[in-house]
Amino acid sequence: MSLSTEAGGRPHSHNPGVAYNLAGLALLVLLLAVGFAYLIDQAGRSTGPAEPALGDTQPVLQTIGGRELSIPTSWFRYGEQMKDGFASQADLRFNLSLAPDAPPTPVEVTLLPRSRARASSELLDRVYLHQFGAGIREGYPGLVGKPMMAREGYDGETVWYDALSPNPFVAKCAIEVEPDRPDSCLRTIHLQSGIAAVLKFDATALVNWRRFNDELALWLGQIGAL
Repeated sequence: MSLSTEAGGRPHSHNPGVAYNLAGLALLVLLLAVGFAYLIDQAGRSTGPAEPALGDTQPVLQTIGGRELSIPTSWFRYGEQMKDGFASQADLRFNLSLAPDAPPTPVEVTLLPRSRARASSELLDRVYLHQFGAGIREGYPGLVGKPMMAREGYDGETVWYDALSPNPFVAKCAIEVEPDRPDSCLRTIHLQSGIAAVLKFDATALVNWRRFNDELALWLGQIGAL
């Protein structure tokens, strides 16, 4: 059986130019797709989540510890928590203006029922005082810095507290793993609403510790947590 031929009698033959053009076109489409995905990724990185601010709207209504709170969506640290109803806790972020000429201080805030967290001022008398090591650390005017003994997980930690107040400011700070990062501090307070607030912030904020409570009250008051 003979091969079919064209009008000129020549057999059909594969055209390498067409295949080359198709391959080039496919490569161009692939490069355009990769570039478009890169632009979308960069746009997402540049915008990121909106920074929380006083006066933010679009609240979520949550009840924690029997208290109804109205929390702006931009204050949540985790998107899955942004829903109305009862909640065991809310993980938020605040930007406290502790100094007039300085950028806001980021503070991570976890709100939960008061029964689930002991206040730092209570821990100072019942726990920390019995774990203090020798010496005093300097660094923040008005605060006493006591290093913790290197046992029971307190190695490298320091408790900073106001020794003159009956309801003292107390923060327990630990050295960060990354050497260029400031110490990370934890402070837990009980609010009259029946809610506890667990605060995490850089130790650099301790320079302005006297303004901390007043600035924090602005944020907690806006959502009804005080």
